[in-house]
Amino acid sequence: MPRTSKRIQLLQAAAAIVDEQGSEYLTLDAVANKAGVSKGGLLYHFKNKFALIQGLVDHADELYRDNVNEHVQTDMGEQGKWARAFIEATRAHRDENGTITSGMLAAQGINSHLLSPLQDTYQEWQHNIENDGLDKVDATIIRLAVDGLWLSEIFGLDAIDETMREKVLNRLTEYTKNGTN
Repeated sequence: MPRTSKRIQLLQAAAAIVDEQGSEYLTLDAVANKAGVSKGGLLYHFKNKFALIQGLVDHADELYRDNVNEHVQTDMGEQGKWARAFIEATRAHRDENGTITSGMLAAQGINSHLLSPLQDTYQEWQHNIENDGLDKVDATIIRLAVDGLWLSEIFGLDAIDETMREKVLNRLTEYTKNGTN
């Protein structure tokens, strides 16, 4: 197993603080403490709190892109592969991406302009989903349903059990193959 870089350890520590305590507790001192490094060591990688939060957003964006792209590349379907990739990335990577999502919450609370990389990614995904052979409205509804599930899980509002979660994701996948009519 490859060693995690110090930069990634710092991002994971920052995300854990936001996830466990809230973005108001995200300070450079708290992150350095949680990561077990000096504040100078943290400042070597992130010159201030904004840079740290931007790092969280950029890291989340990279993870999300990698997750979706992985599924796009392995999907052999002729249409709907982008919507299915979005579904499968949500299904397969919930645990590993759960904490890092906290960076988006911190960015929204501190400076929503820090979310630009994710907004660009979503613009690209929406374009790909709309132009992948499915009805544009149906494809968008599928994406929004997956986002709704993901956000409800992030905020602890997921009132469905694992069995229902799988059924929902399976039904959405069926829609990408058979249409929603």
